[in-house]
Amino acid sequence: MTSTSSSSAQPAGWPNDPAPLVGYLSRKALPIKRNDAEPLTREDVQFDLLHHIFSDTKTVFTSQAPGTSKVHFCDLYVNALYHSSKCSKVLKDKMIETPAFAVELAKISLLTNVGRINTTMAFFPEMKTALRTYHPVPSLQKTDGNAQDAPRIKNCLKAALLPSELKSMPPSTPEEILQKSRARQLPPTSIVNLIFVLANHAAPLAATHFDPPLNFLDLFLPINTSSADRARAFLWLIFHYLEGPDQPNPYDDDHSRENLGKVPWLRRLTDAEMAEENVDTPEEIEWGKTMSAQRNSFLQRLVNSLENEKKAKNAFASSSSQRVGESISHRSRLLRLPHDGPREKPYIHYMPPQRPPPVSQPAERPGGSSSLGSQRTMLQHAWHVVASTDPLADSDEELMDEHVRNDYNHRVAVIARLRGRVPTPPPEPMLIDGAAYRISSDTGEHRWRTVESWK
Repeated sequence: MTSTSSSSAQPAGWPNDPAPLVGYLSRKALPIKRNDAEPLTREDVQFDLLHHIFSDTKTVFTSQAPGTSKVHFCDLYVNALYHSSKCSKVLKDKMIETPAFAVELAKISLLTNVGRINTTMAFFPEMKTALRTYHPVPSLQKTDGNAQDAPRIKNCLKAALLPSELKSMPPSTPEEILQKSRARQLPPTSIVNLIFVLANHAAPLAATHFDPPLNFLDLFLPINTSSADRARAFLWLIFHYLEGPDQPNPYDDDHSRENLGKVPWLRRLTDAEMAEENVDTPEEIEWGKTMSAQRNSFLQRLVNSLENEKKAKNAFASSSSQRVGESISHRSRLLRLPHDGPREKPYIHYMPPQRPPPVSQPAERPGGSSSLGSQRTMLQHAWHVVASTDPLADSDEELMDEHVRNDYNHRVAVIARLRGRVPTPPPEPMLIDGAAYRISSDTGEHRWRTVESWK
């Protein structure tokens, strides 16, 4: 008995496994990839497919607005965008004023809805962020060059829900939507949410609705299939899920009637037939070149302004640092001057001559009281000074009488008691009624003391 590994080995000479079918490739290949300022052509956006979808006139879809009759797909999708809670008032006014702009916005939104346009794209040339790329879309920007950017469109789509879905989670699987439509809960969900669900479940639904190797997302890719047939298959799927699989589908053909659950037949095109679809007009090509040049000119101006601003900042920073450096060097020179040059001359502090003690004792006044009793108290003298002294006069010009000297002596005595030692130099003795003083000194001259200055 051979082992499993040997039995599963591919015999020599057998052909290699075929490449994976288009419908089962990774969704990373779905978004359009273009460089910044490169226009999106009709082939990129599959303009003919969008034209057939939004120009369909069959009023067979239940409107999301209550009490409204059946509508065609274009009105259904545009109204869903208009009633989105994330649709700005400016955008709503523009959609009402210019219905053609509303249809163009709906076409770009449908490509964003299925993931063909990702959130790194923007559609106005004055965009400054480096996280997105600008792309003119000549075939879908004939009424207004500003078609928002993909992130804003995506937010508007996510908020395009039914009133009943604002309070609860909308259905997230095809089975949930079919269950509601079979129960005649019409519409079972919003058209935008249905397309999100179909795009997210493209691979599981491929075998249910498509013949290999196609799936739902392949309808929006540039493949060798008729644009009209792909638009019919798309509308067939929308009616199948929104109105119910048990209802007669107005987009049926012989193939879908014979094969229940399958989309109408998708006719393959030759290379010559494919070359006749999605052809850009000369006006669109010229407009795309103009907008690309405008974008490049804007980027050049932006780069120049950023460089000039950077140079100005660098010049200001260098001048500021130079001024700071000069200030610091000047300050350091000033601080070094006392140490580097000669020392300053010592500060000469004046020392007044010492006062000798009085030569005689004061005589008592008759009655045993001294003249201190007639002197002013400190409070009385303070009141006298406040009442009789000019505050604007220089203190050197004030006449010092006996009361002023006594007041100074009282103050010195208080300070001496607080210090705990005799004041230096000794204060002048208080004069008491005829007391005699003698000034004696060793030298008879004033003495000086040398004090070093502060370093």
